[in-house]
This record gives sequence, structure tokens and C-alpha cells, in this order.
Amino acid sequence: MAEIHAFVCGHPIAHSRSPIIHGYWLAKHGIEGSYERIDVAPADFPAFLENLAARGFAGGNVTLPHKETAFRLVSRRDEAAQMIGAVNTLWFEDGRLCGGNTDAYGYAAHHDALAPRWREGETAVVLGAGGAARAIIHALQKAGYKNVRIVNRTVERAHELVDIFAGGASAHGWDELPVLLSDADFLVNTSALGMTGKPPLEISLDPLPDHAIVSDIVYAPLKTDLLASAEARGLIGVDGLGMLLHQAVPGFERWFGVRPEVTPDLRAAVLADLGHKS
Repeated sequence: MAEIHAFVCGHPIAHSRSPIIHGYWLAKHGIEGSYERIDVAPADFPAFLENLAARGFAGGNVTLPHKETAFRLVSRRDEAAQMIGAVNTLWFEDGRLCGGNTDAYGYAAHHDALAPRWREGETAVVLGAGGAARAIIHALQKAGYKNVRIVNRTVERAHELVDIFAGGASAHGWDELPVLLSDADFLVNTSALGMTGKPPLEISLDPLPDHAIVSDIVYAPLKTDLLASAEARGLIGVDGLGMLLHQAVPGFERWFGVRPEVTPDLRAAVLADLGHKS
């Protein structure tokens, strides 16, 4: 059987943990193949996609700053990519380059594993209105959330997402948070606030109901101030690392023909690469 090759491309790309995840699965399943990091400058990205098949790739992952460009250049897109407006996974079907987005899937699968009752909620507060927010909002609406309150310092950006996700989505400023949180079942930070090297996320969780679930897509540090505050309140908190792990599952299955599992050993391997930051 011929070796199968896949990749992750971005600019820069050295920070990507995807090779650790896919390399772990390749070794675990004894698959002859490779998964490599490739730095591709924005000007070179269209030509890179055109030459994928000729270079022997079955597909790969796309990260910043290429997700929106990939969305425009692929021949077909899945529903999630269409809604999110970005592609993070590439594969071939009948010789045509297809694109999907697995971020919403990864987010949902991570919460199904750690906080399964998250699907019982109806009202969510989403902090941030960037690309990550689009994936999370898609996941929340697919899970059945009827009210998704998008909070951003620039309210106009939140309104742009309301136009995309329509029914049940609403746009709000930061000053409205105390009221918005008072009856929320779910709170998620999709911004970079609280990430190592970024400004802190300054928010009081006092208004949240006692049953609320708190989620942060940041995974460096693993336990953000937001999650520490949730723990202090006795609320369920879900870190951002599992989203990274679970979003990799569909791509691996497409390229290598085996559906892998997210296990404690895989999580430990990625945490070790992060320097055991917590």
C-alpha cells in the first residue's frame, strides 16, 4: 500500500501542534504516511493548492492566514465551512479539491466528552466576534441553542455575525454583560483575551446562574483566569485544548482511512509539547 501524505500549512506555521496530534495517530495505528508542517506565504498559497495532487498529498489542514482564501479556492465546501466562511481541512473527491471546517465539530465533541449537559441549554453568551466565534456560534445553534448573545467591544462586528446566523442571534456591547449573563446557560470566550502574552479577560461571573457552563477556547495557559473564576464559583469549566484535539479527527479519517480517538495519552503528548503549562 502506498504511503499517504498530509500537511498543515500556514504563515507562520512553526507553532502548530497538529503534527504532534496526527503523528501520534499515525504511530498508534501503524500507518505508513506522514503529516508535515509547510510554511506558505499568502502570495504563494493559490499555487500551493493547485499543486497538491502533483506533490502527492491526499489533503491537509489550513490555518492562519489562509482559511478564508481556501474557502474561496476549493471546488466544493461542506455545510460547516459554508456557514463559518472558512476552510481548515482539504481533501480530494473525484479529483476535485474539497474544503470543510471541523472547528465546530471539534468544539461540540470536546464538550460532549467533558460536559455533556451543555446541549440542554437554550441561552449562550459568546465573547468575541472573530473567526473563532463563527465556528462556536455554528456549534451552539446546531446543538439547539435558541438565544446566542454575541458580545464584542466593536458592536458592529457582532452585528455582522447576527446577519449571518440570523434566528436567535443578537449583538451586544461589553457593558451589557451583567444582564446578559444573569439567565445564561453557557458562556464561552472565543477571543484571544486571557491568552499568554495577551491582555487579560476581565469579567465577573457573579451574575451567572449556578447551573451555567463556562468554556474558553484559549489553551495557553490551559487554565485561564476565566476558568479559574468558574472553578471558584463551583461552575463546570471546559478548557480549549480538547477542541484542538477533536477537530483533527475528521481530517485524519478522510486522509488515512481510520477514525482515531482523542485519548488522555494524546492530550498528555500535546501538553508536554506545550511545556505542561497550566
